Amino acid sequence: MKRIITLNVNGIRSAAKKGLFAWLAQQNADVICLQEVRAEETQLSDPLFSPQGYHCYHFSAQKKGYSGVALYSKEKPLHVHSGLGHDLFDFEGRALCAEFQHYTVASLYFPSGTRSEERQNVKYAFLDYYLEHLKTLRQQQKSAILCGDWNIAHKNIDLKNWRGNQKNSGFLPEERAWLTQLFDQFGFVDAFRVINQNAEEYTWWSNRGQAWEKNVGWRIDYQIVTPDLEKKILNASIYKDERFSDHAPVVVDYDL
Repeated sequence: MKRIITLNVNGIRSAAKKGLFAWLAQQNADVICLQEVRAEETQLSDPLFSPQGYHCYHFSAQKKGYSGVALYSKEKPLHVHSGLGHDLFDFEGRALCAEFQHYTVASLYFPSGTRSEERQNVKYAFLDYYLEHLKTLRQQQKSAILCGDWNIAHKNIDLKNWRGNQKNSGFLPEERAWLTQLFDQFGFVDAFRVINQNAEEYTWWSNRGQAWEKNVGWRIDYQIVTPDLEKKILNASIYKDERFSDHAPVVVDYDL
């Protein structure tokens, strides 16, 4: 069994102060994918950020205190790819991919479009560009587990106030259609939904309006897998007993 965890940490140093690494030590995960690390590797010299028994990889944004992804793995990957080969998205530190013998794991941080129309257009550009990567992945018939903050809630069940958010970034028809295409046309699988079809299963809560206390959330963090791995999904859960961030960890066990 392989356990894979993904979490948008909203600042790795902040999450560490809230007990993230103590919890990770208990999880004994094989691969850990982190997003919105918001730190350069030189700022993470404390041994806490290099857990014993893990190979640690970081891909930081060029802008200080912004974005960035990380990946920790017990097994040393055959290859690690930083970025997507796109100047803007790589400048923002949005993708890190580790290739193992039988499968690939990616830590992804999709852009948010909530701040402005300009940023929404950047998000659409990212979706278009990344879709070409996903098409290639399917053509090559590689097994892959794509972890991260995708910044899109797919269906009404995936956010509390879906009626009021249909014109808001993260639940726009074009974004949702993009995910539908991913699942229906290209065969990718939402690992969590293979196990859990329940409503009110969210991974992110706004810091406003007591959203966490009232469970007014969104499910925007995923582990999305190639179709050959669907039957290898054993368990999937969202950990909410402790809070390390405004997001919650998504934990999936695979028979790999």
